[in-house]
Amino acid sequence: MKLSLFTKKRSVLLAACLALIFGSTATQALDSIHFLIPGGAGGGWDGTARGTGEALTKSGLLKSVSYENMSGGGGGKAIAHLIETADQAQDTLMVNSTPIVIRSLSKVFPQSFRDLTPIAATIGDYGAFVVPTDSEYKNFKQLVEDYKKNPRSVSIAGGSARGSMDHLVAAMAFKAAGQDPRKVKYVAYDAGGKAMAGILSGEAQVLSTGFSEALALKNAGEVRVLAMTGEERSSAAPDVPTLKELGYDATFVNWRGFFGAPGLSSEEQASFASLLERMYSTPEWRAVRDRNGWSENFKPREQFVAFLMKQEQVVGDLMRELGFLR
Repeated sequence: MKLSLFTKKRSVLLAACLALIFGSTATQALDSIHFLIPGGAGGGWDGTARGTGEALTKSGLLKSVSYENMSGGGGGKAIAHLIETADQAQDTLMVNSTPIVIRSLSKVFPQSFRDLTPIAATIGDYGAFVVPTDSEYKNFKQLVEDYKKNPRSVSIAGGSARGSMDHLVAAMAFKAAGQDPRKVKYVAYDAGGKAMAGILSGEAQVLSTGFSEALALKNAGEVRVLAMTGEERSSAAPDVPTLKELGYDATFVNWRGFFGAPGLSSEEQASFASLLERMYSTPEWRAVRDRNGWSENFKPREQFVAFLMKQEQVVGDLMRELGFLR
């Protein structure tokens, strides 16, 4: 009698433990993700979301993914949409990057990262300066020399608004060259693809963009990359010099990562973050990462929030120094 009672209690306890383990896993399992992209095709956000989705599906971590490009308001339209549809967006991840901090500080839109659910920073991407292959500019120093003579003679295209990251990186580079960063002639486009069309048509001479975007254009034979903003050259493009080695003390890395809708439960947040972390160990992810010249920059949840708060201060100080904020 004692034996059967003990056995029964043990069976009940074991069943409860198994239910807790497997039941919890089942409720947190992810089969699909909808990626919301706050800009058009051909930009860094687009490439990051689609590259991440490719790695997740090809590795078998997800069954399916979908993508939605939603341009407008410097990314504000997509942010507002995610907030407004939060109740129906539990499977949605919005890609974003340093611009969410810059544009919030600039009051381009009223929201900030605090209005969303930060899931994780995933990669770092450097800045780069590119010109069409038939451009008169063969290196970045020639560009600086023209800027010294007449800043208005050098038009810098970017896939985002004035005072945005593409603008900020260009201003930082010319400041490092001893020039007035406030005189940068910046031509704003909505997404990197349109900015690329701008330099091909002659509306601007140089494109300030993400290094991964620059690599894709370079590998397609469309552009020459004059310089990039890493601490050292990238193995993905060893022929591209850094600003630092050219004598300009300027480096910059743009984080990219993902946000969920406001109101996600702790379990839903953990499920998203865990999925992205597991992706790093797959060969499919390594192929996407190396193809784009990305560096890994994983900061989940609380770490991501702390990082965002610190960047808000650092970027704000830089923007004030360059005259983008008062």
